[in-house]
Amino acid sequence: MDGTEYRIQQLSKKLEVPESTIRYWETEFSEIVRPRRTKGGQRRYAQSDLDQLTHIKKLLHLKNRTISQARRILKSGNDDVESINWEKQSILLTGGTGTFGKHFCKFMLEKHNPRVIRIFSRDALKQHEMCREFGDEKARYFLGDVREADRLKRAMEGADIIVHAADLKHISLCEFNPFEAVKTNIHGAQNIIDAAIDVGVKKVIALSSDMAVNPVNLYGATKLCAEKIFIQGNAYSGSRGTRFSCIRFSDALISRGNVLDFFQSQKKTGIIAIGDPKMTRFWHDFQDAAGWVLRALCQMQGGEIFVSMAPSIMVTDLVAVIAPECKIEITGMSPGEKLHALLITEEEARNTVLNENMYIILSDGAAQGRYAGPEYKRLPVGFEYVSHKNNSWLHIPDLKRICGQYLHLQGLASFTTRLNN
Repeated sequence: MDGTEYRIQQLSKKLEVPESTIRYWETEFSEIVRPRRTKGGQRRYAQSDLDQLTHIKKLLHLKNRTISQARRILKSGNDDVESINWEKQSILLTGGTGTFGKHFCKFMLEKHNPRVIRIFSRDALKQHEMCREFGDEKARYFLGDVREADRLKRAMEGADIIVHAADLKHISLCEFNPFEAVKTNIHGAQNIIDAAIDVGVKKVIALSSDMAVNPVNLYGATKLCAEKIFIQGNAYSGSRGTRFSCIRFSDALISRGNVLDFFQSQKKTGIIAIGDPKMTRFWHDFQDAAGWVLRALCQMQGGEIFVSMAPSIMVTDLVAVIAPECKIEITGMSPGEKLHALLITEEEARNTVLNENMYIILSDGAAQGRYAGPEYKRLPVGFEYVSHKNNSWLHIPDLKRICGQYLHLQGLASFTTRLNN
């Protein structure tokens, strides 16, 4: 502290608000704005008071929060201006026993020490295994299904943040069981939104997929619907202030049953089947995905779709790393399969900005106004983010390292040793 003090007239000029407004805020936020009183009863505001009043002004005037919402945000340390005090946050993670869920939980407990992280899933065995790994001091385990609205609502009570990672993601199973895919991926998304609004959760972010972009299979179509539902969920929260956004990843590695697992299972036959030798994919590493989600949660104001930059791979390079002894069989593209992965369409790019290495797809004019600063770069006309036109690529040495890390964490240490030899 530098000892500087301000009269109320000086604060009025600095904040560009009337003195009566400052007095009102001082009353409403008396726990954090505490001016010193002189012997004559005049107010003297410290630099910390000015900082808090500046913050209050941002929440009330720029973020359109109510007094009660701003009070709750300031108390919880979740302030909507790219800063979250994770130690004050109660987090609910749906799909918490999946590949992403396990690594997100590990990442949070080791690096950010949240008040509590609630692991919500329907897999009792995997919850038991996670409890043995992480204990129950900071982690809580809720058996339930996102189809069950009442159970979701109970699990969300007191939660500050929801990370929604639960879905049915296996393409062929979704095609064969379309009603089940719709119930989980679409109706489940609606249940998340309804419950979060009802209990007053602050921020909800849903994991989406490159399959949602120009979908060619049912799984992709359900993820597209889920994205639309989440973005428009902001219109339903009203004065409650719950904010909804999405973050898109490539499904190459962050989900159970990913391409690495698929090729591992095919190895036993001595033949690896791929649709086309020119196939490319984005490579979102599960170890990076948790950090991307946290960054999006800090930055989100509601209605955005975040897309992190990622390198591309040739699928044939991945086969060469995973199964160099196997024969590659070109089977032709199967129904619902794409030659290249697409994360941002040309149409979406018109309403997208780039901030460092994160693309932000904006839903409306108001959102575009919030992201109008010089740090947000507009994309060139005709831009699309597609895997075969990427500027960044992983090649065989990179893939050996990354695949070795993944398979080691999956318990395949012998394979990791062979990769490194």
